Amino acid sequence: MSSQNLSNFNKSDIGDCSHLKIGIVYSSWNSDITDNLYDGAFTTLIELGINKENITSFKVPGSFELVYGANKMSNKNVDAIICLGCVIRGETSHFDYICNSVSNGIMNLNIELDIPVIFGVLTDNTKQQSLDRSGGKLGNKGIEAAVTAVQMALLK
Repeated sequence: MSSQNLSNFNKSDIGDCSHLKIGIVYSSWNSDITDNLYDGAFTTLIELGINKENITSFKVPGSFELVYGANKMSNKNVDAIICLGCVIRGETSHFDYICNSVSNGIMNLNIELDIPVIFGVLTDNTKQQSLDRSGGKLGNKGIEAAVTAVQMALLK
């Protein structure tokens, strides 16, 4: 787990992305965290020059549903899809099943689709770790996911 803020980026290193259309699929579970991730991603895309009208968003119930949401988003003529969620370890093995399923599902979408699907899912041991990574002392992984989405979309 990174203990440094990786959310800082140099806009001039990104290139012209004003023509891109980006999809964001985010979970309503742990909304105090996922809303921060979404805000970070959305604001970053605007800051990079993407028109607000070229950003499409879907909210899904939980991180498990991100894969289905991303698959449906692929039909919206987008250049990249950002998946944002948060799974916090609990007392059962549910955490392991969800994290494994979501990561494999997003990986499979990257293989099957001709659209980059970005993994922006926090998988932390504690709520504080998630708060630290969703706008806290370790930055906002939503920002990082947005920058990654643009960089991958520009590969096309």
